[in-house]
Amino acid sequence: MREYAKVAAECAKDRADHPKFLLRLAERELLDRERRLVERRIRAAHFPAVKSLDTFDFTAIPSLNKSLNKMLVLDLARCDNIIALGNAGTGKTHVALALGLAACQRGLSVGFMTAAGLVHQLMEARDERRLLRLRAPLASLKLLIIDELGYVPFSRAGAELLFEVFSQRHERGSTIDTSNLPFEDWTSVFGAERLTGALLDRLTHHVQILEMNGESYRLKQSRVRRRKGIEKAGDDLPHDPETGEINDS
Repeated sequence: MREYAKVAAECAKDRADHPKFLLRLAERELLDRERRLVERRIRAAHFPAVKSLDTFDFTAIPSLNKSLNKMLVLDLARCDNIIALGNAGTGKTHVALALGLAACQRGLSVGFMTAAGLVHQLMEARDERRLLRLRAPLASLKLLIIDELGYVPFSRAGAELLFEVFSQRHERGSTIDTSNLPFEDWTSVFGAERLTGALLDRLTHHVQILEMNGESYRLKQSRVRRRKGIEKAGDDLPHDPETGEINDS
Protein backbone atom coordinates (compact mmCIF):
# COMPACT_ATOMS: atom_id res chain seq x y z
CA MET A 1 0.00 0.00 0.00
CA ARG A 2 2.87 2.38 -0.74
CA GLU A 3 0.64 4.32 -3.14
CA TYR A 4 -1.94 5.13 -0.44
CA ALA A 5 -1.01 8.79 0.13
CA LYS A 6 -0.49 9.52 -3.56
CA VAL A 7 -3.81 7.97 -4.60
CA ALA A 8 -5.61 9.74 -1.76
CA ALA A 9 -4.24 13.09 -2.92
CA GLU A 10 -5.25 12.39 -6.53
CA CYS A 11 -8.77 11.37 -5.49
CA ALA A 12 -9.14 14.45 -3.31
CA LYS A 13 -8.09 16.64 -6.24
CA ASP A 14 -10.55 14.87 -8.59
CA ARG A 15 -13.32 14.86 -5.95
CA ALA A 16 -13.55 11.06 -6.34
CA ASP A 17 -15.78 9.23 -3.87
CA HIS A 18 -14.62 6.45 -1.54
CA PRO A 19 -15.43 3.48 -3.87
CA LYS A 20 -13.41 5.12 -6.67
CA PHE A 21 -10.55 5.71 -4.25
CA LEU A 22 -10.55 2.02 -3.26
CA LEU A 23 -10.71 0.94 -6.92
CA ARG A 24 -7.75 3.11 -7.90
CA LEU A 25 -5.78 1.92 -4.90
CA ALA A 26 -6.46 -1.73 -5.75
CA GLU A 27 -5.43 -1.17 -9.38
CA ARG A 28 -2.16 0.48 -8.32
CA GLU A 29 -1.44 -2.33 -5.89
CA LEU A 30 -2.04 -4.99 -8.56
CA LEU A 31 0.24 -3.21 -11.02
CA ASP A 32 2.95 -2.82 -8.39
CA ARG A 33 2.66 -6.47 -7.39
CA GLU A 34 2.96 -7.62 -11.02
CA ARG A 35 6.00 -5.38 -11.54
CA ARG A 36 7.71 -6.90 -8.50
CA LEU A 37 6.89 -10.43 -9.68
CA VAL A 38 8.42 -9.72 -13.09
CA GLU A 39 11.55 -8.30 -11.44
CA ARG A 40 11.78 -11.41 -9.26
CA ARG A 41 11.49 -13.71 -12.29
CA ILE A 42 14.20 -11.74 -14.10
CA ARG A 43 16.56 -12.04 -11.12
CA ALA A 44 15.84 -15.76 -10.82
CA ALA A 45 16.64 -16.28 -14.51
CA HIS A 46 20.28 -15.15 -13.99
CA PHE A 47 20.46 -13.31 -17.30
CA PRO A 48 24.00 -12.00 -18.00
CA ALA A 49 22.30 -8.86 -19.33
CA VAL A 50 18.73 -7.69 -19.86
CA LYS A 51 18.04 -7.36 -23.59
CA SER A 52 14.88 -6.67 -25.55
CA LEU A 53 13.96 -6.94 -29.22
CA ASP A 54 13.60 -3.15 -29.29
CA THR A 55 17.41 -2.88 -29.27
CA PHE A 56 18.06 -5.64 -31.83
CA ASP A 57 19.36 -4.53 -35.23
CA PHE A 58 16.88 -6.19 -37.60
CA THR A 59 18.54 -4.57 -40.63
CA ALA A 60 21.24 -7.24 -40.40
CA ILE A 61 18.73 -10.13 -40.48
CA PRO A 62 15.35 -8.58 -41.44
CA SER A 63 13.60 -11.94 -41.87
CA LEU A 64 13.69 -12.44 -38.09
CA ASN A 65 11.22 -9.68 -37.28
CA LYS A 66 8.04 -11.49 -38.36
CA SER A 67 9.21 -14.85 -36.99
CA LEU A 68 10.07 -13.49 -33.55
CA ASN A 69 6.79 -11.63 -33.16
CA LYS A 70 4.97 -14.91 -33.84
CA MET A 71 7.10 -16.79 -31.31
CA LEU A 72 6.51 -14.28 -28.55
CA VAL A 73 2.78 -14.88 -28.77
CA LEU A 74 2.53 -18.58 -29.55
CA ASP A 75 5.57 -20.80 -29.29
CA LEU A 76 6.76 -20.19 -25.75
CA ALA A 77 3.27 -20.81 -24.40
CA ARG A 78 3.04 -24.06 -26.38
CA CYS A 79 6.30 -25.41 -24.91
CA ASP A 80 7.95 -25.45 -28.32
CA ASN A 81 11.73 -25.46 -28.81
CA ILE A 82 13.59 -22.62 -30.48
CA ILE A 83 17.06 -23.07 -31.94
CA ALA A 84 19.09 -20.08 -33.15
CA LEU A 85 21.86 -21.17 -35.54
CA GLY A 86 24.52 -18.91 -36.99
CA ASN A 87 28.11 -17.77 -36.91
CA ALA A 88 29.53 -15.78 -34.02
CA GLY A 89 28.46 -12.19 -33.45
CA THR A 90 25.11 -12.26 -35.28
CA GLY A 91 22.91 -11.66 -32.22
CA LYS A 92 21.85 -15.17 -31.20
CA THR A 93 22.35 -14.51 -27.49
CA HIS A 94 20.61 -11.14 -27.78
CA VAL A 95 17.55 -12.79 -29.31
CA ALA A 96 17.54 -15.55 -26.67
CA LEU A 97 17.76 -12.98 -23.86
CA ALA A 98 14.98 -10.90 -25.42
CA LEU A 99 12.70 -13.94 -25.64
CA GLY A 100 13.60 -14.79 -22.05
CA LEU A 101 12.67 -11.28 -20.91
CA ALA A 102 9.35 -11.51 -22.78
CA ALA A 103 8.66 -14.84 -21.09
CA CYS A 104 9.32 -13.31 -17.65
CA GLN A 105 6.93 -10.48 -18.47
CA ARG A 106 4.29 -13.06 -19.45
CA GLY A 107 4.56 -14.82 -16.11
CA LEU A 108 6.78 -17.77 -17.12
CA SER A 109 9.67 -19.08 -15.03
CA VAL A 110 12.95 -18.75 -16.94
CA GLY A 111 16.53 -19.96 -16.50
CA PHE A 112 19.62 -18.96 -18.50
CA MET A 113 23.03 -20.62 -18.65
CA THR A 114 25.74 -21.47 -21.14
CA ALA A 115 25.98 -25.07 -22.32
CA ALA A 116 29.48 -25.41 -20.86
CA GLY A 117 28.34 -23.90 -17.54
CA LEU A 118 25.36 -26.26 -17.33
CA VAL A 119 27.47 -29.34 -18.05
CA HIS A 120 29.98 -28.22 -15.41
CA GLN A 121 27.16 -27.90 -12.85
CA LEU A 122 25.77 -31.31 -13.80
CA MET A 123 29.16 -33.00 -13.49
CA GLU A 124 29.79 -31.35 -10.14
CA ALA A 125 26.34 -32.32 -8.86
CA ARG A 126 26.88 -35.91 -9.98
CA ASP A 127 30.20 -36.11 -8.14
CA GLU A 128 28.60 -34.66 -5.00
CA ARG A 129 25.56 -36.98 -5.22
CA ARG A 130 23.04 -34.15 -5.58
CA LEU A 131 22.16 -34.58 -9.24
CA LEU A 132 18.46 -35.13 -8.60
CA ARG A 133 18.25 -31.86 -6.65
CA LEU A 134 19.75 -29.99 -9.61
CA ARG A 135 17.63 -31.70 -12.25
CA ALA A 136 14.29 -31.02 -10.56
CA PRO A 137 14.32 -27.20 -10.91
CA LEU A 138 15.72 -27.46 -14.44
CA ALA A 139 12.84 -29.71 -15.44
CA SER A 140 10.24 -27.42 -13.84
CA LEU A 141 11.28 -24.22 -15.64
CA LYS A 142 8.80 -23.07 -18.28
CA LEU A 143 11.70 -21.79 -20.37
CA LEU A 144 15.33 -22.90 -20.23
CA ILE A 145 17.84 -20.98 -22.35
CA ILE A 146 21.07 -22.83 -23.15
CA ASP A 147 23.55 -20.52 -24.83
CA GLU A 148 26.67 -21.29 -26.88
CA LEU A 149 25.98 -24.95 -27.58
CA GLY A 150 28.84 -26.11 -29.77
CA TYR A 151 31.60 -23.77 -28.63
CA VAL A 152 33.11 -26.37 -26.27
CA PRO A 153 33.03 -30.17 -26.87
CA PHE A 154 31.80 -32.31 -23.97
CA SER A 155 33.10 -35.49 -22.45
CA ARG A 156 30.91 -38.53 -22.92
CA ALA A 157 29.65 -38.24 -19.34
CA GLY A 158 28.92 -34.53 -19.76
CA ALA A 159 27.07 -35.10 -23.04
CA GLU A 160 24.94 -37.84 -21.47
CA LEU A 161 24.04 -35.62 -18.50
CA LEU A 162 23.01 -32.79 -20.82
CA PHE A 163 20.97 -35.22 -22.89
CA GLU A 164 19.06 -36.19 -19.75
CA VAL A 165 18.17 -32.54 -19.13
CA PHE A 166 16.70 -32.25 -22.63
CA SER A 167 14.87 -35.57 -22.24
CA GLN A 168 13.25 -34.56 -18.95
CA ARG A 169 12.09 -31.27 -20.43
CA HIS A 170 10.69 -32.81 -23.62
CA GLU A 171 7.10 -31.58 -24.07
CA ARG A 172 7.11 -30.19 -20.51
CA GLY A 173 8.71 -26.79 -21.14
CA SER A 174 10.28 -24.64 -23.83
CA THR A 175 14.00 -24.73 -24.52
CA ILE A 176 15.93 -22.12 -26.46
CA ASP A 177 19.35 -23.19 -27.74
CA THR A 178 21.90 -21.04 -29.53
CA SER A 179 24.69 -22.65 -31.53
CA ASN A 180 27.37 -21.65 -33.99
CA LEU A 181 27.27 -25.12 -35.57
CA PRO A 182 24.89 -26.58 -38.17
CA PHE A 183 23.15 -29.76 -37.03
CA GLU A 184 25.43 -32.03 -39.07
CA ASP A 185 28.40 -30.87 -36.96
CA TRP A 186 26.81 -31.45 -33.54
CA THR A 187 28.42 -34.89 -33.31
CA SER A 188 31.74 -33.11 -32.77
CA VAL A 189 30.27 -31.67 -29.55
CA PHE A 190 28.40 -34.69 -28.19
CA GLY A 191 30.83 -37.31 -29.44
CA ALA A 192 28.53 -40.23 -30.24
CA GLU A 193 26.34 -40.22 -33.35
CA ARG A 194 23.56 -42.19 -31.64
CA LEU A 195 23.41 -39.75 -28.71
CA THR A 196 23.46 -36.75 -31.06
CA GLY A 197 20.68 -38.25 -33.17
CA ALA A 198 18.49 -38.91 -30.12
CA LEU A 199 19.10 -35.37 -28.86
CA LEU A 200 18.20 -33.78 -32.19
CA ASP A 201 15.10 -35.96 -32.36
CA ARG A 202 13.85 -34.36 -29.13
CA LEU A 203 14.99 -30.83 -29.87
CA THR A 204 13.56 -30.72 -33.38
CA HIS A 205 10.13 -31.93 -32.26
CA HIS A 206 7.89 -28.81 -32.28
CA VAL A 207 10.82 -26.55 -33.16
CA GLN A 208 11.28 -23.10 -34.62
CA ILE A 209 14.72 -22.65 -36.22
CA LEU A 210 16.21 -19.18 -36.57
CA GLU A 211 18.83 -18.99 -39.31
CA MET A 212 21.15 -16.20 -38.15
CA ASN A 213 24.17 -16.40 -40.41
CA GLY A 214 25.57 -13.06 -41.41
CA GLU A 215 28.28 -10.54 -40.72
CA SER A 216 29.43 -10.35 -37.12
CA TYR A 217 27.87 -7.32 -35.43
CA ARG A 218 30.92 -6.93 -33.18
CA LEU A 219 33.33 -6.95 -36.15
CA LYS A 220 31.16 -4.44 -37.99
CA GLN A 221 31.10 -2.12 -34.96
CA SER A 222 34.85 -2.50 -34.59
CA ARG A 223 35.36 -1.40 -38.21
CA VAL A 224 33.10 1.61 -37.68
CA ARG A 225 35.03 2.67 -34.57
CA ARG A 226 38.35 2.18 -36.37
CA ARG A 227 37.18 4.22 -39.36
CA LYS A 228 35.97 7.02 -37.10
CA GLY A 229 39.31 6.96 -35.31
CA ILE A 230 41.17 7.31 -38.61
CA GLU A 231 38.90 10.15 -39.70
CA LYS A 232 39.38 11.96 -36.38
CA ALA A 233 43.15 11.53 -36.61
CA GLY A 234 43.03 13.03 -40.09
CA ASP A 235 41.01 15.99 -38.82
CA ASP A 236 43.68 16.68 -36.19
CA LEU A 237 46.46 16.89 -38.80
CA PRO A 238 47.30 20.29 -40.35
CA HIS A 239 45.43 20.73 -43.60
CA ASP A 240 44.67 23.37 -46.21
CA PRO A 241 41.36 25.05 -45.22
CA GLU A 242 40.43 25.61 -48.87
CA THR A 243 41.25 22.23 -50.41
CA GLY A 244 41.02 20.04 -47.27
CA GLU A 245 44.32 18.35 -48.25
CA ILE A 246 46.56 17.24 -45.39
CA ASN A 247 49.77 19.25 -45.16
CA ASP A 248 52.63 16.84 -44.33
CA SER A 249 55.31 19.54 -44.30
